[in-house]
Amino acid sequence: MSINIKNKTAVVTGANRGIGLAITEQFLAAGAKKVYLAVRSPESVKPLEQQYGKRVQTIQVDVADRASIQNLASQTADAEVVVNNAGVLKSAAPTDPDAEAALQFEFNINTLGLLRMAQAYEPILAKQPEAAFVQLNSVASIKNFTPFSTYSASKAAAYSLTQGLQESWEDLGIQVLSVHPGPIATDMAKQAGFDEADTTEVVAKGIVQALEKGDFLLFPDQVAQQIQTAYQDFANNVILATE
Repeated sequence: MSINIKNKTAVVTGANRGIGLAITEQFLAAGAKKVYLAVRSPESVKPLEQQYGKRVQTIQVDVADRASIQNLASQTADAEVVVNNAGVLKSAAPTDPDAEAALQFEFNINTLGLLRMAQAYEPILAKQPEAAFVQLNSVASIKNFTPFSTYSASKAAAYSLTQGLQESWEDLGIQVLSVHPGPIATDMAKQAGFDEADTTEVVAKGIVQALEKGDFLLFPDQVAQQIQTAYQDFANNVILATE
């Protein structure tokens, strides 16, 4: 399965900044007909509304709230591409006193948020001639990084669910793309202590290209591609194996 963004209608969560903003702008540059800006604060996307006019529409959503996601889905029944980008990070090693609270917070958004989005959009995407669901995971979903172990755990769980979605939706014709960036120049990367990182545009352009190629895995930046070199054989023989 593959999909071209041109003339497609997309939903992007967390479209107001960072990777989500870059994805939104790249989709529009690639000819998307419309992008729904799914954000917690509608005021944060006023510049996008002014720049793109009717090609964007803002809808408030909280991915921690199932009812809020259902409301989003009900207003975006024409969606053909859904990008589950919204995510959170709390720096916590396994033995930190606040590790449990950090994991609960991250799991609710990064993992359960994915489940809520997938379940809400399955009937919408299944009725489209071409459809795709893009999940922003991380290289931290493959390898645990101790200073933010709880984030790694939440993303590992999300990656596992993404694999389940790929198999579950194969017969429905819904393409699934699992995106695994390394350090990217975002507020989250700064919070994690990364001062040097690739641009958000690298991720956004990679997503458009990966969707066109029908890929399941995307390692868009330099650090991620180094991990891909070691991981690809396992992915081919285990994750992507058909038998």
